Amino acid sequence: MTDSRDPRKAEFEGAKLAKRLRRLVGQAIADFSMIEAGDKVMVCLSGGKDSYALLDVLMKLREKSPVAFELVAVNLDQRHPGFPAHVLPEYLTARGVPFRIEVQDTYSVVKRVIPEGKTMCGLCSRLRRGALYRVAGELGANKIALGHHRDDILETFFLNLFHAGKVKAMAPKLVSDDGRHVVIRPLAYVEEADLEAYAQLREFPIIPCELCGSQELLQRKQVKAMLREWEKKSPGRLETIFNALASVAPSHLLDRALFDFAKIAATKEAASLPIHLASRISRLRTELP
Repeated sequence: MTDSRDPRKAEFEGAKLAKRLRRLVGQAIADFSMIEAGDKVMVCLSGGKDSYALLDVLMKLREKSPVAFELVAVNLDQRHPGFPAHVLPEYLTARGVPFRIEVQDTYSVVKRVIPEGKTMCGLCSRLRRGALYRVAGELGANKIALGHHRDDILETFFLNLFHAGKVKAMAPKLVSDDGRHVVIRPLAYVEEADLEAYAQLREFPIIPCELCGSQELLQRKQVKAMLREWEKKSPGRLETIFNALASVAPSHLLDRALFDFAKIAATKEAASLPIHLASRISRLRTELP
């Protein structure tokens, strides 16, 4: 029996994980036409496991990509107290990645505007987004890559469903608020658990995200716990839900802007069946005496 601590097994499992991430990221890029020849992709690097993995996988994919594209890493130093400013420059220099550290004291702005005890995430993210759009323009980057993964997309879907009354998740690709860039999420098909394992495998110098002292939105934590409990009790349920986001039937929802219910009328013809069902029925009919 092979010892679970066998370094050969660990190396094999690590190689499988890296290959799976490259396959899933490559599939998302292809499915949604995220990166094209001549693109300059600005990878937003926060210092968390997701953005480190995003940059790492994109660098590996670029080596074998049939189309040429550029990568540049950008970190927004928001002047959070205790932020280790040396970590990212040292890491990126060692990896040979072009990068820019943009310093903008959004922390002081948020602390001044948001009352004590209230969640700062909303305003902080808007200020951060505006700064990153500006930097992308200055760098000549036409694509902005964010590190949101499959679990983020699912959590956002249920947050909107429960609290906003909307059937809405995170788009894998969209036009930025300023209309000048395309925002992409190449990790859209990747599970968070795989990113956690990959961060350990690659030994990324993780920077904690609690530096500002602001709690993560309580609702998102609750949804994350709910989804993990579902997956624990019914393995595969999250994959089914995620697949459903790519298989939408507007005629079976209630949004009149998506489907023109007023034009529905009887055709006096039987509704067409899916090809596999139609052929099956036809075969059965020929077998009847």
